[in-house]
Amino acid sequence: QVQLAESGGGLVQDGGSLRLSCAASSGTIGSLVMGWFRQAPGKNREFVAGISASGGSLKYLDSVRGRFTISRDNAKNTLHLQMDSLKPEDTGVYYCNRALGFLPWGQGTQVTVSS
Repeated sequence: QVQLAESGGGLVQDGGSLRLSCAASSGTIGSLVMGWFRQAPGKNREFVAGISASGGSLKYLDSVRGRFTISRDNAKNTLHLQMDSLKPEDTGVYYCNRALGFLPWGQGTQVTVSS
């Protein structure tokens, strides 16, 4: 079964940028609708951004639209999330997964935005 590994998180100041990556192994994600999700402390995991298999259709949580950009490289079996103009409320653990019918969750990558 496909395994997912997120990376690229870190500590940044308000207004900073980060680029998250998701590497898939033991299978390919090229035919899957994929997404990024996040979980803030004490809150449920929420959808952040989604991308169709071809990359031609994108969807974003309203609060990140215009600041975050999701992309994929099917040849490299990877998914990315470029996050600009970060805000403290973006703090959380970020995960990648299939958008419909979840695969086993990876460890996630911590994003902390300081004010």
